[in-house]
Amino acid sequence: MSVEEILRSGNYHLIDVREPMELEMDGQIDEAVNIPLGEIESHQEEIESLDGPKIFFCRSGNRSGKAVDFFKSKGMEDVYNGGGYSDLSKNLESI
Repeated sequence: MSVEEILRSGNYHLIDVREPMELEMDGQIDEAVNIPLGEIESHQEEIESLDGPKIFFCRSGNRSGKAVDFFKSKGMEDVYNGGGYSDLSKNLESI
């Protein structure tokens, strides 16, 4: 399933792995939860307990890719790289 298909389904969780100062500078998606990449491990149980697909995003897609890789290494399958903030915002607006 692609990120676009998941977004169209309306059943997902958005997790922004950027640092708080980046949200202030670049903007944020209201429905997203901000958990910086460096804090992902300490929020592992919380994220694993979320029902449905989890879409991670950051500024460019690099850090969100690392978050996805981390959770896949823990056996999770419903994690996706939403890419960069601006691209994900555009995708959400077009749905």
